[in-house]
Amino acid sequence: MTADHSRWLTDLRARASRPPLQPREPLAIDAAMVGSVEPALARRLVAARLPLRRIATGWRIEGAADAALAAIAAWLHAEGLCSRWRGELLAVVDADGARRAAVERAAVRPLGIATHAVHLVGTGADGGWWVQQRAFDKSTDPGLWDTLMGGLMAAGETTDLTLARETAEEAGLEIGELENVRRVDRLTVRRPVADGYMVEHIEVHEAALPARLVPVNRDGEVARFECLSTEALVERLHADAFTLEAALILAGALVRHGRLGGA
Repeated sequence: MTADHSRWLTDLRARASRPPLQPREPLAIDAAMVGSVEPALARRLVAARLPLRRIATGWRIEGAADAALAAIAAWLHAEGLCSRWRGELLAVVDADGARRAAVERAAVRPLGIATHAVHLVGTGADGGWWVQQRAFDKSTDPGLWDTLMGGLMAAGETTDLTLARETAEEAGLEIGELENVRRVDRLTVRRPVADGYMVEHIEVHEAALPARLVPVNRDGEVARFECLSTEALVERLHADAFTLEAALILAGALVRHGRLGGA
């Protein structure tokens, strides 16, 4: 790998592991930590008589966790403190991976709740790389480029189910039509975002698209698809045209395939 690529990758990885911009304190359900919250926001939640209590180690969700989180999410939405309401529930898990509750997707960043995502790196029959441009009305990273498919796991879903569902919705492709589908990597991104703090665990898969298949978006969340040569992909990555998560994933794929500066 050339020195330029090495420095770029080092910087990329550093951007994917950044502390919060403001101090945060642990958020728990029972005795299990499930997220984090800025103290000022926590005090506002308490003042609004929402089911949150100060404890020695931080803050604890009180009562039935699903109902408590639903009430907190609704208040965050009403106060304009979270991203666009999606009407989608995501699992809330503790450090051991045990499911503790479910919460509206829009509320996870203010509460520092970890999300789980699945991405698909798609290669073309000619050796190119299929990528998508995110819709310009998306609340996060509008208009930036992304992997062929990337989506969050809904509450109750398995990785395989999310992979199949999101690939069909975003790219109009059935998993059974793709070749050599496999899990290749797992990475975690921790970084500040506009509405709070992101902690995202990403399961990365790869697949090859036969020449007869062309991705077509079905859910309105993709502006367009392109199949890029390695040179064009690297150029666009270095131009910071991709989401941070997609850049990390695609850089890893280029390294894995020995196509990044001789790596």
